[in-house]
Amino acid sequence: MLVAVVAIAAALGSKSLVSSSLTVPSPSTASSPSSAASPVDRSRNEQRDALGETGGAVPDGTTVFDDEVPGVANLDPALLRALRRAATDAAADGVELVVNSGWRSPAYEDQLRREAIAKYGSEAEAARWVATGTTSPHVSGDAVDIGPADATPWLSAHGAAYGLCQIYGNEPWHYELRPEAIAHGCPPIYSDPTQDPRMQRDQQASPREPTSPQPSHIWSKHE
Repeated sequence: MLVAVVAIAAALGSKSLVSSSLTVPSPSTASSPSSAASPVDRSRNEQRDALGETGGAVPDGTTVFDDEVPGVANLDPALLRALRRAATDAAADGVELVVNSGWRSPAYEDQLRREAIAKYGSEAEAARWVATGTTSPHVSGDAVDIGPADATPWLSAHGAAYGLCQIYGNEPWHYELRPEAIAHGCPPIYSDPTQDPRMQRDQQASPREPTSPQPSHIWSKHE
């Protein structure tokens, strides 16, 4: 009897030893994804960055004083100073200037262009509203879209005193810096961006790359 018990115990011990040497993944381990991001995940993360604040999108209610927002902080310093002077005086009149869009990364601008093509149905129509990553003055930090609706009439009436000018007839929110406007008034407005010679530049040119001399009424950088 004792011999039988010993034999059984030895057999069980051997089986236990074999079992303990096997590595069986738990359900959570077997089903959990790798901690390393896949190329698809990385692509999605990059797209979110391009369309998020780091790419130039601004939160609702952003003002020209919000230095922590890249869309504001990356604006041309002279433009930002003019906007802040204007915003301070507008506030005294009970009007708040809100930044709906400022600096944009090339990737963000190009994404907006693709969305405009989908919305308007053609490249030609989209070009009336959104430039490209190589021609937009938003990419170079030289343009800002101002809101809300009651702010644009104030800026239209007073902007020239700060060198701030509306550039396109179809975009009453789009302003750029024209220092000469302080003494001479804002230049004529283009009906839309497709009439702006700057939009015809080589697509490979940087938004800040010097171009051939132009008459003062078309100089600067836009969408």
